Amino acid sequence: MNIHEYQAKEIFRKYNVPVPNGGVAFSVDEALKVAEALDAKIYVVKAQIHAGGRGKAGGVKIAKSMDEVRSYADDILGATLVTHQTGPEGKTVARLLIEEGIDIARELYMGIVLDRQSGRFVFMVSTEGGMEIEKVAEETPEKIVKEWIEPGIGLQGFQARKLAFALGLEGVQVNQGLKFMFALWDAFNASDASLVEINPLVVTGSGDVMALDAKMNFDDNALFRHSDILEFRDLSEEEPSEVEASKYNLNYIKLDGNVGCMVNGAGLAMGTMDIIKLYGGEPANFLDVGGVANPDTVANGFRIIMSDENVKAVLINIFGGIVRCDRIAQGIVQALTAVQVDVPVVVRLAGTNAKEGAQILAESKMDFIVATSLAEAAEKVTAAIKE
Repeated sequence: MNIHEYQAKEIFRKYNVPVPNGGVAFSVDEALKVAEALDAKIYVVKAQIHAGGRGKAGGVKIAKSMDEVRSYADDILGATLVTHQTGPEGKTVARLLIEEGIDIARELYMGIVLDRQSGRFVFMVSTEGGMEIEKVAEETPEKIVKEWIEPGIGLQGFQARKLAFALGLEGVQVNQGLKFMFALWDAFNASDASLVEINPLVVTGSGDVMALDAKMNFDDNALFRHSDILEFRDLSEEEPSEVEASKYNLNYIKLDGNVGCMVNGAGLAMGTMDIIKLYGGEPANFLDVGGVANPDTVANGFRIIMSDENVKAVLINIFGGIVRCDRIAQGIVQALTAVQVDVPVVVRLAGTNAKEGAQILAESKMDFIVATSLAEAAEKVTAAIKE
């Protein structure tokens, strides 16, 4: 789950991670009230959307008076920002973060992310703050310094010192940097975050270390123990079909292709998407219906898949392990009597009672295209699109 910058900064404050003073505003009048409450001469008006690159898209403005706060707030609220992360359709701004202006001496980068390959967390810093970290990684990877953290041990003093020196912190800045890193680690670890990113992390003119920006993502599987964080969820920032899928505990991610996919198991879903690409098709979604593909699950999955007007064919790829293929086939037939599907449907069943499942599909009145192997299924679904 993603949250807005102002929400991430609320979590930062809870764990004593220094951030600028400010507050959220949903209207121009609220923006003026927040600005008036700040003891500042310069204000920052920041669009709040779930995407980076807001500054380049005109979503971050420096205001030197209340009139400028009003003008910028009026311009940004309701505007559609198009960044490298939003796609060409962009995102509409419904809220703003109004903050005090900060005297910036240096811009740095700091982040923590889960390294799934090693099963550890990576604490990263770079002196190239304010730049896209992906660009830094591609062009000057040596400028990103990393320390791997054992989950059961946590950030160690020697690691924090190494990172502080890598950032070029000097004098009292070193101690401030160490306190900052341990506070950030506490915020990350205690909230079950999967990513925290500060770009830029700044050293102020007076030598303070502060998070000028804040981005946090969370492990959805741990949100049951963080009701306060779950309240931060902004459904308007999420893909409507993905929100709908979450109501039925379906793991669904919308993509840009034209082949709808319904699979049980995340690994099999990834393999299915890969082979569709191999045969010249483009997957329209990732959809893992889980271990039990019953009629209700299949029907809800079809409704969500068919809500995407780009879908020209559907591939159902089910491995019957715990659940028998004949029961899955019955579920598919029952589901399609309740949901109108007017595109070709290719079904591949493998595992327990696969032959019996194929017979159920063949004897039904549905016009299924049955495949016995994954390669055959991919070949048939891509051919169906071209017809």
